[in-house]
Amino acid sequence: MQTRNKIFDDISQLMTNAMGVAQGARTEAETAMKSLVDRWLADRDFVTREEFDAVRAMAQKAREENDALKARLDAMDGTTKG
Repeated sequence: MQTRNKIFDDISQLMTNAMGVAQGARTEAETAMKSLVDRWLADRDFVTREEFDAVRAMAQKAREENDALKARLDAMDGTTKG
């Protein structure tokens, strides 16, 4: 009976160690994949969300300024023709 418990203890220890190795391999694979994706994205010259939002805000402001200038020109054009 004592030998049987020893075998179960050994199997249990072996399974625990295997789970630890599997967890370590999973973590290492995740790190490697993240590094690969980060390098791939960096090579593509993608912009960050913050950069995109900043340029979009600048474009919106320029569009509004152009509309205001057009309205002023249209108003000036109307006063010279009338």
